Amino acid sequence: MRTLVIDDARVMRMILSGLLQELGFEPFVAEDGRDALNVLAEVGMVDLMLVDWNMPNMNGLEFVKEVRKDATYADAKIMMVTTESEMENVIQALEAGADEYVMKPFSKEAISEKLALLGLVATS
Repeated sequence: MRTLVIDDARVMRMILSGLLQELGFEPFVAEDGRDALNVLAEVGMVDLMLVDWNMPNMNGLEFVKEVRKDATYADAKIMMVTTESEMENVIQALEAGADEYVMKPFSKEAISEKLALLGLVATS
């Protein structure tokens, strides 16, 4: 399965990409929402997008709203992976089209559990 990791922190992109590779995903990366739209235009459909909230140029919430306008990506799962912990932000992201929400710092198990809830990996 193909996935897109969108985070302005290079280390976080590396951590998430490595974790996803361990789980059998083929990860692509982007530095912000605008970059992510360009990557999607280049690589096409992905099964999953892991999106940080706080990024320059186009933040994660703006990206989710934008990508959900395009029917091409209607079946893609979107998981917010962010430090934004206010319940109001969680609700806002889910209403915008995110399927799951994970708060940083996270564990490999937390990501795996969310992926299982989305039907993307089997629980061990």
